[in-house]
Amino acid sequence: MHEQTVINGPAIHDGDVIEVDGPDGAITALVLLASPKMVILDLCDDSTPIVIERHLLRPYRVFSDAALAAVA
Repeated sequence: MHEQTVINGPAIHDGDVIEVDGPDGAITALVLLASPKMVILDLCDDSTPIVIERHLLRPYRVFSDAALAAVA
């Protein structure tokens, strides 16, 4: 898992699982669609997916299977 912010060049892609720092703690979301300006996130909590502008994303972490592949 690596942390990204808008400043250091976010690398969010369709299908990524990210973790965002929310007001009540960490929030995990599935990236349904990512464009250069907007991201559609499914919070996987039976709520409606949300659309957010990339520059409004708080620092986030993108989950990667690279560490898991190294263990396997």
